[in-house]
Amino acid sequence: MKKLIVASLLGILLVGCSNMTSREKSTLVGAGAGALVGSVISGDSKGALIGAGVGALGGAAADNYNKKGNILGN
Repeated sequence: MKKLIVASLLGILLVGCSNMTSREKSTLVGAGAGALVGSVISGDSKGALIGAGVGALGGAAADNYNKKGNILGN
């Protein structure tokens, strides 16, 4: 039940993000996916926070790679 409530709230929050840039969207999606995976793997909030941080960095890097052709943006 708790996971359903969290998933519903996340869905509601994402609906209001239509005016975000592609980098912001990628970062948000990465953070959300990372938090989910970190929480599932570790089973606690510390793992979710670490996963969110790693996912946010990965999402921003992926967006930059898609735009520039490499991760560093050169």
